[in-house]
Amino acid sequence: MHSPIKLWDFSGGIHPAENKQLSTSRPIQAAGIPGQLVLPLQQHIGEPAEPIVAVGDCVLKGQKIADVSHGMGVPVHAPTSGVIESIGDYPVPHPSGMADKCIVMKPDGKDQWCDRYPISDYRKLDRDEVLDIIHSAGISGMGGAGFPTYIKLKPRRDRKVDTLILNGAECEPYITADDMTMRERADEVVAGLKVMAWILRPERCVIGIEDNKPEAAAALREAIQGTQIEIAVIPTKYPSGGEKQLIRILTGMEVPSGGIPADIGVMCQNIGTAVAVARAVFEGSPLISRVVTVTGEAVKNPGNFDVLVGTPVDYLLEQAGLQADRASRLVLGGPMMGYTLTTTAVPVIKTTNCIIAASASELPAPPPEQPCIRCGQCAEVCPMELLPQQLFWHAKATEFEKAEHLNLFDCIECGACSYVCPSSIPLVQYYRYAKGEIRVQRAEQLKADRARERFEARQQRLEREQQEKELRRKERARAAAEAQAKKKAEAEKIAANGDAVDERAARSALVEQALARKKASTATSATTSNNASQTPDPQSQTVAPGRPAREEPDIETLEKQFAQAQSKLETMQTMLEDAKAQQADNVDKLERAVAKNHDRVKRAEAALADARKLQEDQRETQSETQSIK
Repeated sequence: MHSPIKLWDFSGGIHPAENKQLSTSRPIQAAGIPGQLVLPLQQHIGEPAEPIVAVGDCVLKGQKIADVSHGMGVPVHAPTSGVIESIGDYPVPHPSGMADKCIVMKPDGKDQWCDRYPISDYRKLDRDEVLDIIHSAGISGMGGAGFPTYIKLKPRRDRKVDTLILNGAECEPYITADDMTMRERADEVVAGLKVMAWILRPERCVIGIEDNKPEAAAALREAIQGTQIEIAVIPTKYPSGGEKQLIRILTGMEVPSGGIPADIGVMCQNIGTAVAVARAVFEGSPLISRVVTVTGEAVKNPGNFDVLVGTPVDYLLEQAGLQADRASRLVLGGPMMGYTLTTTAVPVIKTTNCIIAASASELPAPPPEQPCIRCGQCAEVCPMELLPQQLFWHAKATEFEKAEHLNLFDCIECGACSYVCPSSIPLVQYYRYAKGEIRVQRAEQLKADRARERFEARQQRLEREQQEKELRRKERARAAAEAQAKKKAEAEKIAANGDAVDERAARSALVEQALARKKASTATSATTSNNASQTPDPQSQTVAPGRPAREEPDIETLEKQFAQAQSKLETMQTMLEDAKAQQADNVDKLERAVAKNHDRVKRAEAALADARKLQEDQRETQSETQSIK
């Protein structure tokens, strides 16, 4: 015998009419295979799955047809065997009523399974291998927003899970899917809980059940025989099935604002999730079906159905005997946290737990919204101890920062405040609107920050490149100055030593040597002539007939001509060097001009890329805004 478990209470809460007896009078029934299955690619929190099949492909039951290659997410599997008809946008179950990408398949009626690999003793495997099995089976939370189970079962090392809670409270009116699952499939529930407990190694495992489910509690007590699992029967009060409220009831601890249960060493899992884990491990079956409650006064045969994921809602309503003339409103989910369906073409997904076909008297249209009378009843029933009245004012006035400061995101949208409001104010809708706008603003701010970071990085890169170019230019100028100084020094050395160092000096030396030889030859000729004049030869003075007398060369004239030629040569050489220097300067200027134009091309290219990215970001923001609205 287990000793009684100490229970705590949470603030607020309400006691709406349960209306659960409508769907618990008969066992779970198989809904059968519809003529068409529509499988949304995002049935979980995180990145949507990507199709890995093409139109016309034949697939088997349990075969993976979409997978997540990166980020957080889980794959999608074929609920039965058949042919892929199309891949495109179709209506999906969402409060916005918008369409999303889906895979549509036509069953062949054979219901033929693909190869499966059941595990008889999971304890022989590594924990990561079991987590991979859960991931590959496409299991996500089946009682809330659809958080991927494999990620939830792998908390950070600094977040040791001490208490594992299986949430069987199912506190919302009308819904009995978990209740009937615990009654008829208690062994699978406990088997799945054992697998999750083996992965997490908690000190304590508890199944929380409201006291209005005695049959389920009895079935589970029998199933846990010989284990350390505890059954905690808690008082019936809405929303005791809320994760944070159930943790408060069973442990006395409170999840901090903005935190998660793992922050205090606690983890909650859903009843349907436990069954899915057990089937994935022991049968090798992925998550392709779930139990759905179909109830309300407008159906002849209300009850719970084992439904293939992707089954259209209109087909499921036919199985329950929908009386279209009596149905005034269709609600997906419970009456407190669900939303009205605008079309029955939407499919059942992994998080669908209830469909209510209500008559006009059962769920009448809400009366017109009246001004707030400041009665304070909303604050009294809020299970999160928030200030619903102030949150409503700020949301209505679009003062989102003030609403966020009052812990708007701690609101679990249970609807208790709207339920008791005498002015019929749809408070939860205001809170959802404010949350959506804040998320859009955060996304826009994140994109703006990233754009600013890209701009600053680009500016730093341009400045760095400019500095590097300036440094290279200075290096070239310094090298040119050093070369010019070297030439000047060599010229000065030549002038001082008279050494023929370069070609120009060599040519000058050769000219001077030739001039010296000419002078020596002239002097020798003059001496010979003087001697001849002293001993005159009559024949020597006779000039040969027809031959003019040879004139003596003028040395001074020749020296002047040589000096003029040498000066002209020096001038031409100077002009040549100046032309070469000018050409080098022009080449340098041209190189700088080319580099400058290259930088302009780079800047223009970067600006064009930024403009295209900004345009794409604006389109994404507009799409996200439309999706939220």
